[in-house]
Amino acid sequence: MLHPAFIARLREQNIMNKPIKNIIFDLGNVLIHLHPELTLERFRELGVADFDQLYTLMKQTDIFNRLETGTIAVASFREAIRRHAGLPLTDRQIDDAWCAMLLDFPDENIALLRRLRDRYQLYLFSNTNQIHMDYYLDKLEKEKGSPLLPDLFDRTFYSHEIGFRKPDRDAFQYVLTSENMKPAETLFIDDLERNITGARSAGIQACRFTKNDRLPDLFTQ
Repeated sequence: MLHPAFIARLREQNIMNKPIKNIIFDLGNVLIHLHPELTLERFRELGVADFDQLYTLMKQTDIFNRLETGTIAVASFREAIRRHAGLPLTDRQIDDAWCAMLLDFPDENIALLRRLRDRYQLYLFSNTNQIHMDYYLDKLEKEKGSPLLPDLFDRTFYSHEIGFRKPDRDAFQYVLTSENMKPAETLFIDDLERNITGARSAGIQACRFTKNDRLPDLFTQ
């Protein structure tokens, strides 16, 4: 169940007039740890000294948005990296550097999700891409003996598969409609304020997860 202190926090930020039946979790920096600087370091090691500038340039050309909404092929994304970097990087080098930011999935979070499934419908909604998800599901398979994510949630929603990204209201509406969820009975937890705002625009109860939060502390035993 939701911890009383967490309920009070939600009531300060949302109009709570119905009990929560569904919980939608973000992935990065909520369930798993991310360290984007590791991706920058890995690209620097490959000779891309200014990858942060390259990242900004490629954002301006909408490549990352297109990757996360599945409107550009992975091969085209890799070729864009090579072209902007001016280096003959292999697919493996690009993928390994791009995925270096994806870190561990704490056991306490896994245990929490398994416990919550007895009481709530659980969903995962992540702005992500095919390279990251292929890598991370394989990582979980090797480290945990299972890709885990399909087993921990009633359904997973990945932006590159559904064609919508947070914080767009249409993205949240797609998730709600797909599972016939009532927004007032649905809780969304994410680390970015713009995504919280997007969820609330669709009528969802939402709370920002901060660096000072520990996920199990938001729920009672």
